[in-house]
Order: sequence, then C-alpha cells, then structure tokens
Amino acid sequence: MQTITLGDGLETSELGFGAMAVTHVYGGTDDDSALSVLNAAIDAGITFIDTADVYGAPTPGTDGPAGTNEQLVARLLADRREDVTIATKFGITGRIGPDGDVGVKRTRGDAEYVRHACDASLRRLGTEVIDLWYLHRRDPDVPVDETVESMAEMVTAGKVRHLGLSEVTATELRAAHAVHPIAAVQSEWSLWSRDVENQVVPACAELGVGFVPYSPLGRGFLTGTLTRDQVSADVRGQTARIGEQWDANQRALEVVSGVARRIGATNAQTALAWLYASGRRSGVPVVPIPGTRSAARLSENAAAVDVTLDDDALATLDSVVETVTGGRNIVDDPTWISSGRE
Repeated sequence: MQTITLGDGLETSELGFGAMAVTHVYGGTDDDSALSVLNAAIDAGITFIDTADVYGAPTPGTDGPAGTNEQLVARLLADRREDVTIATKFGITGRIGPDGDVGVKRTRGDAEYVRHACDASLRRLGTEVIDLWYLHRRDPDVPVDETVESMAEMVTAGKVRHLGLSEVTATELRAAHAVHPIAAVQSEWSLWSRDVENQVVPACAELGVGFVPYSPLGRGFLTGTLTRDQVSADVRGQTARIGEQWDANQRALEVVSGVARRIGATNAQTALAWLYASGRRSGVPVVPIPGTRSAARLSENAAAVDVTLDDDALATLDSVVETVTGGRNIVDDPTWISSGRE
C-alpha cells in the first residue's frame, strides 16, 4: 500500500484502521483477538491506527475517559512502534452514546485538561510521542483557538508531532489553523453522510488540511453484511438510520450493491473508492479509517485503494444520499456534530 500526505507534511498509509471497532462500542471482542486484527492491519500495509482516550469499556466507579482502547493499542506499539502512525483523541470526558454520562460535563478543552489528557494518553499508549493528536469534540465554553494553543504547547514539548480536529466547522478550522497548522480533520463522511462537503471539505482544500473520514462504511450498514439483530444491541441500533429507519434505508443499500456488482467489487470497496474519488474531486487528501474485527475484512478494505469508479458509477453513487432517511447524529444534541453548529 502506498503512502499519502495529509496536512502539515504528515504521511500515512492510504487507508487507516479505526481501532474503536475492537472495543465494546459495536460489540465486544477479547484482547488477544483484537491484537491479532491490529497486527493483521500492519501486515496488510495499513499503518495508520486511530484510537481515542474515550474508547473502551467504562471503568466502574471512575470518572472520565476509560482509555482501555489506548491500553490495547499499546500492546501493538510495544512490538511495532516504528511501523505505526498513531492517532489518538481527547476532549470527550464521558461515555459515548445517545444519553452520555448523567451529571458529567461532556467535553473539556481548557489548558489544564489539555495537558492532563496528553500525558494520560502517552502513559496509556506506552509511547513518548503521539503522531497525530485530535481534539475529539470542542468545548463550547472554550474558544477553539485557545484549546489549540494549549495543544500546540504539547508539540513544542515534543509530546505530539501533528494536530488534528474532529467534527469542527469551517469557521472553527480556520480559527485553529491560524494558531497552529492542522494536519487533518476527522469527521463522518461517506456515501450517506455528506454534510461536510458544504463547508468543511472546501475549507480543508483551501488550507491544505487532510481529511480522515470516520464511519466511511456507514457504521457497517453500507457493506450489506449486517443484520438488524446484530445492531440492535449496540449504539448503531439506537440511531434513526440503522434503528427505526432500517427498512427505509435498504433503498440506499440497494444502490451501492448494484454498482458493486457491476464493477466487480464488494460494497465496502465501492464505498471506500467513492471517498477516494470524492477527495480527488475536492482537492483534499483522504484517508478513511474503517474498523473491523475480521482479518478477512481488512484485506477486503485494503484492496479498495485499487478500485476505479467510472463516471456512471460515480453519478449513481452520488445519488445515494438522496435516498437516505434519518440523520447521522448519535446523540440528541444537534451541536455534537459540525453541521449542527454551521
């Protein structure tokens, strides 16, 4: 697999791996199996590993991020640190989900918390430096440029190499970038989640910032491999799109499946190829980070970098969003995602 350069000179593999998939959020797996998948990702040439301090099973009786996913990734880094570009995130203080943690401030971006979060992630990851460090969600009580100024201090201290932002608006991105170069924006972007194309993606192109789409396969829905029973017990089944609108959104799935059959690719490869094509059309380097608990799916996803979509396929796939029912937000607060603040 070839490398790609995001913003601020950050080089990664063309495809990344979303490590959230090997923790409790989409159903559990044991640590040894998860570590096996992480190693398989590296073996397949996927060297860009994405985690966050909030990923993992909550620890009973404690406040703040769990950090157990970072601890799992640390086991990979212990043997293969030189092979990995590690990205992690901070800023969400409690459990991810529709309800969150009652009585806990959902996000923090103050200077004290920035320093604490960086040191805590370094400790859990067992590394001396984080390659890409994202603000996971901005703190509405702290201007984003102030948070990024504190993050930049971690770069100066040698604890972080590059800075990123997750689910920011174009205005927030410009304010942050004026303080310190931003290497990447991470937000949901896929065939059925395209709101970032209105303002955020053009701002990335303007500023030379890369884009890292999370949930590039529609939380697995667009692959056509999920069943309703599979998602009913995790956060996906609690979303409108994959929960109550499951039947209605089969129309979107049928469009993707039809193109995939015609070009001789899988649904996942087709959806990822569309993102690469969309990045080229927008003038933005794109590194999707699908997650999986299967080594076979890793190989399937990695092959997407070689899939070419003709004009008819692109036009058909562009129409998928018009068939989708339900929004992409996983919580009730509309400001949790960038489009709710634009």
